[in-house]
Amino acid sequence: MGAGTAKLLGETAERTVRTALELGYSHVDTAEGYRNETEVGDALAGPNGENCFVTSKVLPANLHYEDVLSSLEASLDRLGRSAVDLYLIHWPNPAISLRETLHAMERAHDRGLVRNVGVSNFSRYQLMFALRVADVPIAVNQVEFHPWNPRPELLDYCRAHDVVVEAAAPLAQTRVLEDPTIRALADEYDRTPAQVTLRWAIQKGVVVLPRSASEAHLRENATLFDWELDPDDVARVDAIDRRETVYGMDLEDDVYGIPA
Repeated sequence: MGAGTAKLLGETAERTVRTALELGYSHVDTAEGYRNETEVGDALAGPNGENCFVTSKVLPANLHYEDVLSSLEASLDRLGRSAVDLYLIHWPNPAISLRETLHAMERAHDRGLVRNVGVSNFSRYQLMFALRVADVPIAVNQVEFHPWNPRPELLDYCRAHDVVVEAAAPLAQTRVLEDPTIRALADEYDRTPAQVTLRWAIQKGVVVLPRSASEAHLRENATLFDWELDPDDVARVDAIDRRETVYGMDLEDDVYGIPA
């Protein structure tokens, strides 16, 4: 489990990461598009941050070879790190050659600036091509993943090709917490709906990246490894028949948009 930081800005981002580290989190996920790398870096410079696993991401507008490398250097400067443990293509960009982008990622890996390379928001089809053209292992595909969007075919494909699935929006931005099956299981296990949802994903072999600025929620989410769901209850969550996605890239957004 890692601490997500999307939409956490300024002092809130720094305070959240510091709190997560104090609670024993050892994985922090950020991105140049989150506009909080400086604050995340300030938190990582404090106690417990030195050995933290740090992920960042390059924007889809910056996927040309030189842009990837310059974006990475800027992220490292903001984070105060000599390298990141994982660097992801944040979203695919059909206007830029995937081979060119991955060559830049390979170069960063060879230079020791990136310990692992991955992708984010790639479909099974897009991931298939990334695996074919990459000269460096694709370690991770970070995607929206939760009981209303379980992505079984993508999950099976990633497992078959040794690609770790990371769950962005693992709680469907809290919407799934009102699901009747989730709430029933929370009552049965005397756990919160968030704990049940995250535990379900972990038992499916998925890395969860919940985001919360609440110390109470961070603390609750940190207690997921001393209990587990019965396999039949994992199947009950699998059987939820509602299908809904909760986010996507806005091409018109001034941060994530792809220039014309």
